[in-house]
Amino acid sequence: MENKPITFQFISEPSDVNYGGNVHGGSVMKWIDQAGYACATTWSGNYSVTVYVGGIRFYEPIKIGEIVKVEAQVIYTSSSSMHISINVFSRNLKQPQFDKKTHCIIVFVAVDENGKKLPVPKWIPETEEEKQQEQYAKRLMQLRTQIEDEMKPFL
Repeated sequence: MENKPITFQFISEPSDVNYGGNVHGGSVMKWIDQAGYACATTWSGNYSVTVYVGGIRFYEPIKIGEIVKVEAQVIYTSSSSMHISINVFSRNLKQPQFDKKTHCIIVFVAVDENGKKLPVPKWIPETEEEKQQEQYAKRLMQLRTQIEDEMKPFL
């Protein structure tokens, strides 16, 4: 199965504005979830649900009226989960170059109509970059386990 990135492009709108005049972080998180969902359902061929979003890193604000590009790509699969790398870029209408504004990893699980997990196709990295991305996802899984252990007393 070919692992092509899912890409959304659109113009940020005045309804996306926060109190500082830039795009609201919640809008960016919505776009991340939408692109991740499109990627996960395309890969799995089934309805998929978000089970984890972590380490969202906002590098720079996105200005209202900029062209936004959201790229989502599978970087690791287990039996039923898909780890998807999301990068958000933007550019001024007058500039040809996109700048990276946000990055995160989001995990989806394919489910049936009763919410039961379904198996997903295995992704096998081929290039060196893909192998590095898969190792990145595995390291983040280990870190998530440590974080969850720290959080248990407070849940």
